[in-house]
Amino acid sequence: MGSVLVLNGPNLNLLGRREPATYGSITLADIETRLRAEARELGLSIDCFQSNHEGVLVDRVQGAADDGTALLIMNPAAFTHTSVALRDAVLGVSIPLIEVHLSNVHRREPFRAHSYFSDIALGTIVGLGAIGYSLALRAAA
Repeated sequence: MGSVLVLNGPNLNLLGRREPATYGSITLADIETRLRAEARELGLSIDCFQSNHEGVLVDRVQGAADDGTALLIMNPAAFTHTSVALRDAVLGVSIPLIEVHLSNVHRREPFRAHSYFSDIALGTIVGLGAIGYSLALRAAA
Protein backbone atom coordinates (compact mmCIF):
# COMPACT_ATOMS: atom_id res chain seq x y z
CA MET A 1 0.00 0.00 0.00
CA GLY A 2 1.19 3.50 -0.74
CA SER A 3 0.63 6.55 1.34
CA VAL A 4 -2.52 7.40 3.29
CA LEU A 5 -3.72 10.99 3.34
CA VAL A 6 -5.80 12.03 6.36
CA LEU A 7 -7.83 15.16 5.59
CA ASN A 8 -9.74 17.18 8.16
CA GLY A 9 -12.16 19.97 7.38
CA PRO A 10 -13.26 23.16 9.08
CA ASN A 11 -13.15 23.69 12.83
CA LEU A 12 -11.41 20.39 13.54
CA ASN A 13 -8.37 22.48 14.50
CA LEU A 14 -10.47 23.41 17.56
CA LEU A 15 -10.82 19.84 18.82
CA GLY A 16 -10.31 19.62 22.56
CA ARG A 17 -11.85 23.08 23.06
CA ARG A 18 -14.90 23.03 20.82
CA GLU A 19 -17.99 21.35 22.25
CA PRO A 20 -16.15 18.62 24.18
CA ALA A 21 -19.45 16.95 25.08
CA THR A 22 -19.97 16.30 21.36
CA TYR A 23 -16.42 15.94 20.03
CA GLY A 24 -14.41 14.86 23.07
CA SER A 25 -11.39 16.41 24.73
CA ILE A 26 -8.68 15.01 22.46
CA THR A 27 -6.97 17.50 20.15
CA LEU A 28 -6.35 17.09 16.44
CA ALA A 29 -2.60 17.09 17.19
CA ASP A 30 -3.17 14.17 19.59
CA ILE A 31 -5.10 12.27 16.92
CA GLU A 32 -2.41 12.90 14.31
CA THR A 33 0.40 11.82 16.68
CA ARG A 34 -1.41 8.57 17.42
CA LEU A 35 -2.13 7.95 13.73
CA ARG A 36 1.52 8.48 12.78
CA ALA A 37 2.59 5.91 15.40
CA GLU A 38 -0.06 3.44 14.26
CA ALA A 39 0.90 3.95 10.62
CA ARG A 40 4.53 3.11 11.45
CA GLU A 41 3.39 -0.09 13.20
CA LEU A 42 1.31 -1.01 10.14
CA GLY A 43 4.07 -0.16 7.70
CA LEU A 44 2.13 2.68 6.13
CA SER A 45 3.20 6.14 5.07
CA ILE A 46 0.84 8.86 6.29
CA ASP A 47 0.28 12.56 5.74
CA CYS A 48 -2.17 14.60 7.82
CA PHE A 49 -3.71 17.84 6.60
CA GLN A 50 -6.38 20.18 7.98
CA SER A 51 -7.91 23.33 6.56
CA ASN A 52 -10.88 25.56 7.25
CA HIS A 53 -10.97 26.51 3.56
CA GLU A 54 -12.82 24.46 0.98
CA GLY A 55 -10.59 25.39 -1.95
CA VAL A 56 -7.44 24.48 -0.03
CA LEU A 57 -8.90 21.03 0.70
CA VAL A 58 -9.85 20.64 -2.98
CA ASP A 59 -6.29 21.56 -3.97
CA ARG A 60 -4.85 19.00 -1.51
CA VAL A 61 -7.13 16.25 -2.82
CA GLN A 62 -6.14 17.07 -6.39
CA GLY A 63 -2.47 17.00 -5.37
CA ALA A 64 -2.96 13.52 -3.95
CA ALA A 65 -3.35 12.21 -7.48
CA ASP A 66 0.33 12.91 -8.12
CA ASP A 67 2.01 12.25 -4.76
CA GLY A 68 1.53 8.51 -4.34
CA THR A 69 -1.56 8.67 -2.16
CA ALA A 70 -3.30 5.31 -2.27
CA LEU A 71 -6.17 6.03 0.14
CA LEU A 72 -7.93 9.05 1.62
CA ILE A 73 -9.26 9.10 5.18
CA MET A 74 -11.39 12.21 5.45
CA ASN A 75 -13.50 13.99 8.02
CA PRO A 76 -15.00 16.72 5.85
CA ALA A 77 -16.67 18.23 8.95
CA ALA A 78 -19.25 20.84 7.91
CA PHE A 79 -18.30 20.34 4.26
CA THR A 80 -19.86 16.88 4.57
CA HIS A 81 -23.26 18.48 4.09
CA THR A 82 -22.38 21.25 1.64
CA SER A 83 -19.40 20.62 -0.59
CA VAL A 84 -20.08 19.33 -4.07
CA ALA A 85 -16.67 20.78 -5.03
CA LEU A 86 -14.83 18.58 -2.52
CA ARG A 87 -16.87 15.56 -3.58
CA ASP A 88 -16.03 16.21 -7.23
CA ALA A 89 -12.33 16.49 -6.33
CA VAL A 90 -12.44 13.07 -4.64
CA LEU A 91 -14.20 11.57 -7.64
CA GLY A 92 -11.78 13.30 -9.99
CA VAL A 93 -8.67 11.69 -8.49
CA SER A 94 -10.16 8.19 -8.25
CA ILE A 95 -8.48 7.52 -4.88
CA PRO A 96 -10.50 5.30 -2.49
CA LEU A 97 -12.02 7.16 0.47
CA ILE A 98 -12.97 6.24 4.02
CA GLU A 99 -15.21 8.88 5.62
CA VAL A 100 -14.83 9.49 9.37
CA HIS A 101 -16.96 11.52 11.79
CA LEU A 102 -16.29 11.89 15.50
CA SER A 103 -19.94 12.33 16.44
CA ASN A 104 -22.90 10.28 15.34
CA VAL A 105 -24.23 12.65 12.70
CA HIS A 106 -27.46 10.65 12.49
CA ARG A 107 -28.35 11.51 16.10
CA ARG A 108 -27.88 15.22 15.61
CA GLU A 109 -29.66 17.93 13.63
CA PRO A 110 -31.47 16.54 10.56
CA PHE A 111 -29.26 18.43 8.08
CA ARG A 112 -26.21 16.54 9.40
CA ALA A 113 -27.62 13.17 8.30
CA HIS A 114 -26.93 13.95 4.63
CA SER A 115 -23.39 13.41 3.37
CA TYR A 116 -22.04 14.20 -0.08
CA PHE A 117 -19.37 11.54 0.55
CA SER A 118 -20.94 8.44 2.07
CA ASP A 119 -22.17 7.05 -1.25
CA ILE A 120 -18.71 7.33 -2.83
CA ALA A 121 -16.76 6.07 0.19
CA LEU A 122 -15.49 2.53 0.74
CA GLY A 123 -16.90 2.89 4.23
CA THR A 124 -18.06 5.43 6.76
CA ILE A 125 -17.21 5.45 10.47
CA VAL A 126 -19.44 7.67 12.61
CA GLY A 127 -19.97 8.29 16.29
CA LEU A 128 -16.97 6.43 17.72
CA GLY A 129 -14.91 9.50 18.52
CA ALA A 130 -11.22 9.68 17.73
CA ILE A 131 -10.85 5.91 17.52
CA GLY A 132 -12.73 6.13 14.21
CA TYR A 133 -9.54 7.43 12.58
CA SER A 134 -7.58 4.44 13.91
CA LEU A 135 -10.21 2.04 12.63
CA ALA A 136 -10.04 3.67 9.20
CA LEU A 137 -6.25 3.40 9.20
CA ARG A 138 -6.44 -0.30 10.12
CA ALA A 139 -8.97 -0.84 7.35
CA ALA A 140 -6.55 0.87 4.95
CA ALA A 141 -3.79 -1.55 5.99
